[in-house]
Order: sequence, then C-alpha cells, then structure tokens
Amino acid sequence: MSHHPPTSRARAQPAGNEEATNVLNLGEFQDVDTLTLSEAALVINALVAKRRNDRKNVNETEMLTKTVDYLDTFARFKKKENVEAVERLLSSHKEFHKFERAQLGSLCCETAEEAKYLIPSISDKISDEDLQELLEDIYKLMPR
Repeated sequence: MSHHPPTSRARAQPAGNEEATNVLNLGEFQDVDTLTLSEAALVINALVAKRRNDRKNVNETEMLTKTVDYLDTFARFKKKENVEAVERLLSSHKEFHKFERAQLGSLCCETAEEAKYLIPSISDKISDEDLQELLEDIYKLMPR
C-alpha cells in the first residue's frame, strides 16, 4: 500500500449541459452568433492591426498570441473575399443552426459522410447529395 498522495485530482463536472450530438443542445449559447475559425482570425487580426495603427495599447497577452497562432494555423481561408464567400454559401442553408454552419466552415469536410459523422445534428437536415454539393462549393474556395 502506497503512502504517497494521489497524483491527480477528481475531474470537475462541466457547468452546463451543452451537447453537440444528434440533437443540438447549446444551453445558454443556443442563440449566440458563431464564427468559423477563418472569420475569427479575420476579426482578431483586424482588431490587433487597428490598435497597432492607432498606436493604442494592443495588450498582447500570451493568450492573445496563442489564439492568433491557433487561428493562423487552423483557419482554412485566409483571404477576406473567400471567407465572405463561404459565409454566404453557408448562410443560404437556413436548415442549419448557426453553430452547424460554423462547424462546416471550419472543418471543411471532404465528404457528406464525414460531415455528418463529425456534426451529427445535421444528419436529418440535408440529403447526402445536397451536402456533398455544398462541401464541393466550399472546397473550390480553399487556397491551393
């Protein structure tokens, strides 16, 4: 029997009841506007650039730096016109919740099957053929 203290602590239960499964339950975030990673990158980079140009305190914390690095790495669309074109494509699909549209625009799935696996709440909202067409339209806007 060991006399050493435990090396880990009990994991705290999540505060909310958010769930992104077959049924989308976002709790307090249900009606909140969402952004794709590419949209978030545009917003944050524009804000930082404006503050630098205005010579205001940018307050570049470690968290801001890591967030910008993350978004620069994982945002699929870098050009503003492509980000806006993806947003227009996704916004035309009113059958999707804002969260689902943001996920589709961030994940850039190759197949309808992959998209429905990663975002199960869209499974009954769109046919595989229509979803595949949407994904191909998004793919055409990706940088090569």
